[in-house]
Amino acid sequence: MRILLSGLAFLGASLLTQSAWAQATTRPCGTEEAVGPACLLTRQALASLPVGPLYWHLDRFPSQDAAERAATPSSSVVKAFGEIWLFTIERRSWRAKGGGHASTVGPLPVEPAQSYAAEYLRSIFTPGMTAPLHVHSGPEAFYAVTGDTCLETPEGVQLGHGPGNNLVIRGGPPMLLMATGKEPRKGFALILHDASQAPTTLIHDWHPQGLCERRAAQGRSK
Repeated sequence: MRILLSGLAFLGASLLTQSAWAQATTRPCGTEEAVGPACLLTRQALASLPVGPLYWHLDRFPSQDAAERAATPSSSVVKAFGEIWLFTIERRSWRAKGGGHASTVGPLPVEPAQSYAAEYLRSIFTPGMTAPLHVHSGPEAFYAVTGDTCLETPEGVQLGHGPGNNLVIRGGPPMLLMATGKEPRKGFALILHDASQAPTTLIHDWHPQGLCERRAAQGRSK
C-alpha cells in the first residue's frame, strides 16, 4: 500500500507539473514572483508584422507612462522583476524613444500566417530546474535577466551565460530548457506564433541526451 501511495503521489506531482506548463500561455502571472513554471505576462494579437527580418527588442523605462508613449503597434508594456519593460517586435535597426535598451534578440524565424500572436512569459528557475518537454508552433526567444541558460533539442545544445544572455529557436523541434550555473535564472520568453495554432504542446516521444544535465553538473563542480 505504501508503494502504491508513493507511486500515486509521484504521478500526481508529475501531472501537476505538466498541467502547470500546459497552462503557461494562459495562466496569468501574479504579483508574487516565486520560483516555478513560466506564467503569461501578456498576450498580444497581431493582425500583421513589420516588414523585414524581425527581432525582439527589450527596453527598460522609468514608468509605465513613458513606456506606453514609446510603444508601437507591435509593442507590449509589462512590469516584471521590479522594472517596467517595453517589448517590441521590429526590424533590427529600430530603437525605442527614451528608456534604456537592454537587448535585441533574433532574428526570429517566422513562418507566413494570416495573423499572429505574441505571448510573453516570465519564469524563475533554480539551477538544474527544467521545463517539461514541449514544442512550439512558432519561434521562441529567451532573455535571461540573471542566471545561465541551457537549451537542448535534437539538433544539439545552445548555451547562454550571465545577465542578458539570449537564445532563439525556430518553431517545431522538441526542446528542454534548463537553468544552469550557480544562481537562479530570472528570465523572459517570447513565443511568436500563428494565432490559429496552440502556442505550446507537451510531448512524450523525445528523450534528451542529457547535454544540459552535464552542463549543470559542471557548473556545480566549479
